[in-house]
Amino acid sequence: MIKKSADAHKRKNIRAKRRHKILMVILTVFAAFATVIFLLPTVLTIANSFMDSSEISANYGSVFARTEEGGKVYISEAINLKFIPDMVSFSQYNSVLFKSPDYLFKFWNSVILVVPIVVFQLGTASLAAYAFARLKGRLKEIVFFIYIIIMLMPYQVTLVPNYLISDWLGILNTRWAIILPGVFTPFSVFLLTKIMRRIPVSYIEAAKLDGAGEMQIFAHICMPLCKSALYSVAILVFIDYWNMVEQPLILLDDMNLYPLSVFLSQINTGEIGLAFAVATVYMIPTLLMFLYGEDYLVEGITYSGGLKG
Repeated sequence: MIKKSADAHKRKNIRAKRRHKILMVILTVFAAFATVIFLLPTVLTIANSFMDSSEISANYGSVFARTEEGGKVYISEAINLKFIPDMVSFSQYNSVLFKSPDYLFKFWNSVILVVPIVVFQLGTASLAAYAFARLKGRLKEIVFFIYIIIMLMPYQVTLVPNYLISDWLGILNTRWAIILPGVFTPFSVFLLTKIMRRIPVSYIEAAKLDGAGEMQIFAHICMPLCKSALYSVAILVFIDYWNMVEQPLILLDDMNLYPLSVFLSQINTGEIGLAFAVATVYMIPTLLMFLYGEDYLVEGITYSGGLKG
């Protein structure tokens, strides 16, 4: 009787393992399919950036064709999506990097706007998060709750107040109208506060016994322990503002100040190949940051996801 029960239990375990393997295979196939679909636009953009103008026009000319009145032309035939160029050409990159300075100028506009936002936001968010994590009191909780409410609002809701404040400060149509609101975004404060609240109190008490002040505790204990979170915040903030569109369109009137994210949509329809090359160049900083800091990003997000308080 015992042997039959053991055999039945063994068969049940075998069936359960078989079902688990089948489920894992199905999930793996689905994940692989979703990954391919997700990467197709990126791969298509990079591959088409190495095509010459004639091949680009032959493949996608009908997509961007216009009538004499400027309207779109009805596409009656299937579009030929090519992932392998007939002949590899660097003419598009030559035009972007050497013959068309406007593209590089807009690229550096993006750098000038985004880098200060990332650097100063990390600084202000770290100090604010340390204050929220260390201070006690009802007022602190109210202010932190307001931070959360503001963080949950779409940027479009706060765009009009930002416009009015920028106009009042006299910085409208300057880079400061983009940089200043970006420096004080509440998301970084919220995430770093949750991380710092998880730091063991024993570390801070031991530092105080050694005579360390608040700034020493902040610099030598909290910041090193929040390294992964800081890199995660830096990547997320960089990606967010590197792809910004609404802020420059509303807060900047001078097109010479526009970042490349806005200028991409304004590339002439007769320069389809250049659009692929510019988009590829535009992706490089984000890809490099993600590839270099992938471990930090995953560690920071995973760690903050399990926090309490």
